[in-house]
Amino acid sequence: MSRERRETQTDVVKLDARVAQVAARQWGVMDLDDLRGCGLSQQTVAARVRAGRLFPRFRGVFSLLPTVPLEGAFLAAVKACGAGAVLSHSAAAVLWGLLKWDFRDPEVTAPTPRIHPGIRTHRSANVERAFHRGIPVTPPLRTLIDLAATPAVPDQQLRRAVNEALNQRLIKPHEIITTHHRGAKRLRELLATAVPTRNEFEDAVNALLAGLPTAQVNPEQGRYVPDFLWPEHKLILEADSEQFHGHILARAYDKTRQAELETSGWRVERVTWRQLTREPTRTRARVAEALRR
Repeated sequence: MSRERRETQTDVVKLDARVAQVAARQWGVMDLDDLRGCGLSQQTVAARVRAGRLFPRFRGVFSLLPTVPLEGAFLAAVKACGAGAVLSHSAAAVLWGLLKWDFRDPEVTAPTPRIHPGIRTHRSANVERAFHRGIPVTPPLRTLIDLAATPAVPDQQLRRAVNEALNQRLIKPHEIITTHHRGAKRLRELLATAVPTRNEFEDAVNALLAGLPTAQVNPEQGRYVPDFLWPEHKLILEADSEQFHGHILARAYDKTRQAELETSGWRVERVTWRQLTREPTRTRARVAEALRR
């Protein structure tokens, strides 16, 4: 074997190794930029496709094997839609583990999406980007907002996704309450039927009050421990959760405590979970007005 031929074969082996290393990090898929970075020309890529050594997935995107895992199919769709693209909507919910895959075309959001058969594209001037399992994807909260803004997504499916996101600690209730994206209202309506723990409720109230004078949280006030207290305003805000204030004894205790506090010169405002989730702007304005008074 001639020296030139041995060197050529060695170069091919090294080239194949680089391609395999990159593909292994990317669920078996590569785009033209990846392949050029490994040293393949466009003519070489075309020759490998003809030889069955590369398999087209979308225009300009290939895989090393004829089949790839679901993550590979997702990443291929994102790569096909260009710079700044992210997996989104139902496909993003599947990647985060919020829903099960139903074999629909994957959805991708990009600033200027490209049209590809087999990909459902969305355009957004404000693409939120995270990485999960090596794939650019909308963050969990944005994923839920996109689902909620899609009328075709049934309430049952959306509730399942929200429930799973809360279970996995991917989002917190107050993040839904304080967001103003399209679809947020539907999410808050869904959240209004939940029964939060005391910490979840108080966290949500605290987030809603951001930008107002800072309150003391759960300070001791004589025999009582108010939820939120502004000493200089003589104002107390109580978060009335159904879980802790929904029965007759709790309500009687609340009235007794409020009467004693008001006798001592304190003003007491109350906010329910329903008010917080369904009327966050109005609720915040009410507290702000009480602080001004």
